[in-house]
Amino acid sequence: MRLLLIEDENELARLVKNSLVKAGFAVDVAHDGIEGEYLGNESIYELAIVDLGLPKRPGLEVLKNWRAKQNALPVIILTARDTWQEKVDGFKAGADDYLSKPFHIEELLARINALLNRVHHHTGGILTAGDFQLDTNRQAIITQSGDILPLTGSEFKLLRCFILHKDQLLSKTILMDHIYDSDSDKDSNVIEVYVNHLRNKLGKDRIETRRGQGYIFKDTPQ
Repeated sequence: MRLLLIEDENELARLVKNSLVKAGFAVDVAHDGIEGEYLGNESIYELAIVDLGLPKRPGLEVLKNWRAKQNALPVIILTARDTWQEKVDGFKAGADDYLSKPFHIEELLARINALLNRVHHHTGGILTAGDFQLDTNRQAIITQSGDILPLTGSEFKLLRCFILHKDQLLSKTILMDHIYDSDSDKDSNVIEVYVNHLRNKLGKDRIETRRGQGYIFKDTPQ
């Protein structure tokens, strides 16, 4: 799952990105409002974290411009200014949540997961797919019999993407966009490797290959 962080404080951006990557997200960072607005219109992100006090273009203007273009990207606003009026302005502009600086990374992660769960209609950090569940907090599969199968970071990100888009045809390009950030070395062959890893854990019929097109994750295998 790929997130966009728009934050001009380099050290804070680095710390937040590292924490989100450890939590299983791919993260792209923009350091000004113009670049951030452009990236947010690329339709490759599940959620954006936007600082209001950005150079070149304020975060509130970025948000207003997205919504004017019918861009419904979920947005959490960050700001060092904790006034009720700015919160109201942010929500009126189309923000989904609001977090004041300084903040604890754990709270940001909780808000990110809560917002994503609302967007995808899931609760409690558990994604259900047929006869198993994906525990997003532990990054592990919970089988119908209660067994817990741990996943590597890449396996977890790929499976989460499949479950959130189950029964849909996903190309390798789409999968790579959800799994890797813009700084990563992208190798489409790696997707095949991790698909095979997931098949070994979940069964070969769970993920269908459409040659030349991509993959379909089946909620209920035939």
